[in-house]
Amino acid sequence: MITRHDARVATGTGYFLGEGPVWDPARQRLLWVDIMAGHLHEGRLDDGRVEPVRTWSFDGSVGAVAVAADGDLLVAERETLTRVHTGGSRTHVARVLAEGAPNRLNDGAVDPAGRFLVGSLGGDRELLVRLEGGACTTIDDDLTLSNGLAWSPSGDRFYSVDTLTRTVYVRDYPDGQRSTLFTVTDGFPDGLCVDAEGNLWLAVWGGGRVECRSPVGDLLAVVEVDAPHTSSVAFAGPGLDVLVITTATQDLSPGELAAHPLSGRLFTARAGVRGLPVPYWDPAR
Repeated sequence: MITRHDARVATGTGYFLGEGPVWDPARQRLLWVDIMAGHLHEGRLDDGRVEPVRTWSFDGSVGAVAVAADGDLLVAERETLTRVHTGGSRTHVARVLAEGAPNRLNDGAVDPAGRFLVGSLGGDRELLVRLEGGACTTIDDDLTLSNGLAWSPSGDRFYSVDTLTRTVYVRDYPDGQRSTLFTVTDGFPDGLCVDAEGNLWLAVWGGGRVECRSPVGDLLAVVEVDAPHTSSVAFAGPGLDVLVITTATQDLSPGELAAHPLSGRLFTARAGVRGLPVPYWDPAR
């Protein structure tokens, strides 16, 4: 039997392309991006509400953010990775895409060893790469739109999304061959995370929902969201028991926006499960 939940709106502000929520437990803060605006946001979580408290601005798009143990941030800008130090200075870390490339960096996440992975979109053959020792190792080079990334509780299984083929892949990590775990028929798979029981929570762009899937791909639960373009998810809060959902207004018609005026805001839900702590990025790896 499929369990159903409703998400509640969590912010008073909407975002054009809200994405990439990350919970930083050491500082009890939520981070997320508004990709095309070039904004990285920080907020505080209080009883299911998210109060924005700080914004960093970048010249181009911002696809993803990761946090180091000391509070520094690793930001995926349009083509490069940048370290934002707690004092405010910024340091170039690595170039991922060629200067002036038609594509841009998109969703990213930190693996169990503390290494950052990030993918791309906008070109013909999209990449998924892993940052290692200041250089990028290619994992996939044949994607249509690289998106959500997550690992099993033991860290030995890696899940990744190729949005335009509507596919969620799985592989042994770090060196296994990928295979199709499941495909989405109503909407497009976007960001995802994994809970403490090993189940996947997947935002479905164009579907107005988050799906919970078992490690073998069976549908277990659905969170309904009053915004068609649900984009990503993360477990947050001191108990990692609040599901934070980002949404977008991008690509919605005036009629769709009128029908769903909460589009672009952050939402939260309590689904009776706890998430996994997200590893901190290790700059030495």
